[in-house]
Amino acid sequence: MMSDAVSFVAFSPDHLDAATRLSRQAGWPHRREDWQMALALSKGRVAVAADARVIGTALMTPYGSEAGTINMVIVDEAERGQGLGRQLMREVLTLAGDRRLQLVATADGLPLYEKLGFARTTEIVQHQGQLTQAVTRSDAVRAATADDITAITAIDAAAFGAERSDLVAHLASVGEFAVLERQAQAAGFAALRRFGRGLVIGPVVAFDLDDAKALVGHFLAGRENEFIRVDTGIETGLAPWLMSLGLAHVGGGIVMHRPAANDSTPQPPTSFALASQAFG
Repeated sequence: MMSDAVSFVAFSPDHLDAATRLSRQAGWPHRREDWQMALALSKGRVAVAADARVIGTALMTPYGSEAGTINMVIVDEAERGQGLGRQLMREVLTLAGDRRLQLVATADGLPLYEKLGFARTTEIVQHQGQLTQAVTRSDAVRAATADDITAITAIDAAAFGAERSDLVAHLASVGEFAVLERQAQAAGFAALRRFGRGLVIGPVVAFDLDDAKALVGHFLAGRENEFIRVDTGIETGLAPWLMSLGLAHVGGGIVMHRPAANDSTPQPPTSFALASQAFG
């Protein structure tokens, strides 16, 4: 049973070092800068022991007043099995209010999330590593400019089902975007930023698989010596191509929604890669 001495407080920048320690303990690649980005876009709670140690974290990233994601749920390995994860989830669900929610679960976390009303929809596969095949850029894809952000935000909202303007703006400030053009209009986009051990490509939104490959390829080209990560849904068809380029399948997660999604079949435009498992 969880000790009564555990308190739950708002996640603040003062907790970033402790959160980074917890993620390293869990084997996650997150740097302090990655936690900083997550906190900048989110609200959260931390569990604090009687001796002032941070022993658990959880964040809720809001997308307007209607949607959001639950992420960065970690419990110190010495404190597990006492109900701390469940209480952290209750804390951030309170922060979420009536929003539609998404999270990416591990197999171990699945039973807890199901008890809290989340239903599984699809799976995410994580591919990462260094390229073993050279990739060339498509003439249809170009570097995005500030003038493209409005279109990128609209395309992302159509694919995700909620406007994520804060996320798009933050990604533009810490990374870069590329857009695919059709008849002089943006018809898809991809983002690139530093994360963990190297670079992550995502989100990637396109109307078909070939366009998604062209967008991802724009950022892969010339990066044979870089460590690259892409998180993609199993239903998108992108994973076999990533594998053929040398980006190994190293794990993934189970996408869950609350309330349950009516239909998880992708509709154009489609999200071919996530910004991260935290942000969707």
